Amino acid sequence: MNIKTIQNGGSLNGYYVTGFSDGEACFFISFQKNLKSSLGWSSRAVFQIGVHERDKIILELIKQYFGVGKIFKQDENAFQYRVTSVKDLIDVIIPHFLNYPLITQKLIDFELFKQAAYLLKDKKHLTQEGLLELVSIKSALNLGLSDRLKLAFPNVKPIARPSGINKKIMDPNWLVGFIEAEGCFPILIGNSKTKVGKHVQLVFQVTQHVRDKELLTSLIDFFGCGKYRLRKNGLSGDFIVVAYSDIAEKIIPFLNNFQFYGVKYKKYFNFCKAAELIKNKAHLTAEGLELINNIKKDNNE
Repeated sequence: MNIKTIQNGGSLNGYYVTGFSDGEACFFISFQKNLKSSLGWSSRAVFQIGVHERDKIILELIKQYFGVGKIFKQDENAFQYRVTSVKDLIDVIIPHFLNYPLITQKLIDFELFKQAAYLLKDKKHLTQEGLLELVSIKSALNLGLSDRLKLAFPNVKPIARPSGINKKIMDPNWLVGFIEAEGCFPILIGNSKTKVGKHVQLVFQVTQHVRDKELLTSLIDFFGCGKYRLRKNGLSGDFIVVAYSDIAEKIIPFLNNFQFYGVKYKKYFNFCKAAELIKNKAHLTAEGLELINNIKKDNNE
């Protein structure tokens, strides 16, 4: 098994950006009370990606890729990349996602968001009719209207959500970006009746809301292994691979052709080191087991 050393940095692939956005981005419309406005409200469309501070490098690379937007410190341990300029949304963000399409349910939010952005571009939100149309779009986006907006616009009905999402993975770079956002590489150590008293299991896992079950199950055909598992809460599920042979012969060879940029780089590299130790039967010795346990601890930090 050849473990490829992946270096941080470099320019991003467009499909990678979309894959990561399918996992971590948000398209939304915000409304604020504005006494200076004749309608009493101001509104804006926002494209946003939020990550833990350990993955700030990814936001910096995405900002570099788009050439617009700003990065903000959201709280003590998190950062956000945001684009709020209508011009930048129309000229840069929307064209990107038309050229490199989203394939999760987030595509529906993008289509609605696009409608809202063009309303803002044409200044229609400055009319009562346009404002109500914008609120109608927001009511169908993400979690819908807040209680405050429901009280302010009690008669607005949600716009019909588009349908017909294409869940086919068009480019492997999309999948790598999606894994960077939603994948994980657990190393499990449990009790057993072996000589060393422990067994080691590597797990490759990608998690998503149950509404994208079809996408996750498509990974079974894509990789030729794994299974789909619905979580107990019924709200989300996992594509999961646990067979060592599948991880060593299918998952790692695929991922070694690509690059991770954030903390997933470290976790994947450690995952590969553990896989190499297992290949060499080191996990069957006390010394090798200790090495794997230290790798596991490093991944959990």
